[in-house]
Amino acid sequence: MTDIHPFKINIPQAKLDRLTQKLALVDLPPEIEGIEPWARGVPLTDLKRVLKYWTAKYDWRKTEAKLNNDLPQFTTNIQVDGFGSLNMHFVHQQSKANNAIPLLFIHGWPGNFTEVEKILPLLVSGDGVDTPAFHVVSPSLINFGFSDRVTKPGFSLRQHAESCHKLMQKLGYEKYVIQGGDLGSFVARTMVQHYQPAIGGHLLNLCIPRAPTKDRDPELWEKVQSTPLTDEEKKGLERSKQVQTEGMGYYRVQETKPQTIGYSMADSPVGLLAWIYEKLHDWTDDYPWTEEEILQWVCIYYFSVPGPNATQHIYYESTHDPASGTFQNYSPVPLGVSRYPKELTLLPRLHHETMGPVVFWNLHESGGHFAANEKPEDIVQDLRTMFGKGGPAEGCCGPDRKGYSNSASS
Repeated sequence: MTDIHPFKINIPQAKLDRLTQKLALVDLPPEIEGIEPWARGVPLTDLKRVLKYWTAKYDWRKTEAKLNNDLPQFTTNIQVDGFGSLNMHFVHQQSKANNAIPLLFIHGWPGNFTEVEKILPLLVSGDGVDTPAFHVVSPSLINFGFSDRVTKPGFSLRQHAESCHKLMQKLGYEKYVIQGGDLGSFVARTMVQHYQPAIGGHLLNLCIPRAPTKDRDPELWEKVQSTPLTDEEKKGLERSKQVQTEGMGYYRVQETKPQTIGYSMADSPVGLLAWIYEKLHDWTDDYPWTEEEILQWVCIYYFSVPGPNATQHIYYESTHDPASGTFQNYSPVPLGVSRYPKELTLLPRLHHETMGPVVFWNLHESGGHFAANEKPEDIVQDLRTMFGKGGPAEGCCGPDRKGYSNSASS
């Protein structure tokens, strides 16, 4: 582990000066009058409010110092088949508990590694006996944050899964569990297809299972036919339909023409703000985003090593890679579902059994797409319940956690 290096965020002042220049030269379009706010995207008044804060009050150096102080960060090189050595950035904090469980936390888009910020102190603080504790690893996916950019085509879910698994192995975690949402859930599902012996279980807050079919899942299909949908499941299907109808424009662009939207994201900080801010608003359950939070997320994209336009390519690659669909295939790795009413896709509960043994299911009364940021206590409690004492996946990494407590110090 000699090539695992401590990392501190330190954006060159020239980039900050360049950002200031660009923000001073922004041109904003008018909007249609008399329409429902957010119906056609970010309202002009909301964008102006955040933009005013960005130019007059926001201090990236304070954000930088906070992240460097609160999140122990590292980089290391990971060999990915067909792509050579890629530098990967990650947060790694170990618990002091002897029986702590290694946990890989995988972000999505437009998320980033700092989604672990609120849950990290909770996860490491358990005693390892009555309250489970976790050794936490939160990487920046390749093409995100402060990890490397891939410049050749073909880096799809399989390669993201490989880089995350090899990172955990390099840190000494021969067996571990996963928590993921958004694209992180797709990466997690790809990992349980390819690295099953190493993964003791996974808890997802976004699940997109296949519907059971009579030919492939005869017993489950019969059960689905004879089981009426609950009121919650009906509301979930309505939510899913609404998102598919009105909220997937970004996906269609990023899965087909990522380079085109990439010019706007790379050149215009305000264009990047609008592209991300819309999702932060629409995908949460009335979460009170502060200007500080919004701009932290946007700036991590703007100042990222690969550049903000690199992050879209996972959509194109996974859509055009026939093997990507295997993330929905059945896997015997224990599956937990942490379900929130404002998630983007909410399919009937029985459908999830096509993915594997659903050993844990928790329906939350509120919350949306960014569970770790919106509902940190809830997602931590779900992890503790699933993997802790008396939980359905207790002991999934071995009763003594041998090799994980003290051998992976970075």
